[in-house]
Amino acid sequence: MVPNIPPILPDALALLALLGLAAAALNDVALRRIPNLLAAVVALAGLARQVLVGAPAIALLAAGCMLLGATLLWLRGVLGGGDVKLLAATGLLLPAAAIPAMLLATALAGGMLAILHLALRGWLGGPTQPRPAGTLRRVLRCEAWRIRRGAPLPYGVAIAAGTAFVMTGAGV
Repeated sequence: MVPNIPPILPDALALLALLGLAAAALNDVALRRIPNLLAAVVALAGLARQVLVGAPAIALLAAGCMLLGATLLWLRGVLGGGDVKLLAATGLLLPAAAIPAMLLATALAGGMLAILHLALRGWLGGPTQPRPAGTLRRVLRCEAWRIRRGAPLPYGVAIAAGTAFVMTGAGV
């Protein structure tokens, strides 16, 4: 633990990491990519937070285990590469004791996302309008096309939701 730090600094780093997670989730929906920079923001903010609270070694070990496990899932085609990076970054952000809860919350959020996509697949009709103007409308039109086609889920959304749920619910 670093002596004489302002008590708000760990919370500010957690907020920065949550903003990085939100940006990663939005990128995943819009482009099905999670930029390295956003995963790095989450990881560095998490590591700095762990240094301030005095647990960087266990956080690095936990993140390494998450990276190994997520890489194995990537090799099996279950996760994308961006999801692997983001999961490892959240391993640095959370206390080691909160990681099982985060993985459960992420899995539940992913299940809810899958149910939403399956429900919307039959409900969404084909595109009836020309290309809309504006980025948000184009992203929504593209996401509707992906849902109708059965494209892979933007699992960065589930990772961000599961991590945010644990961080806000557990007072992390």
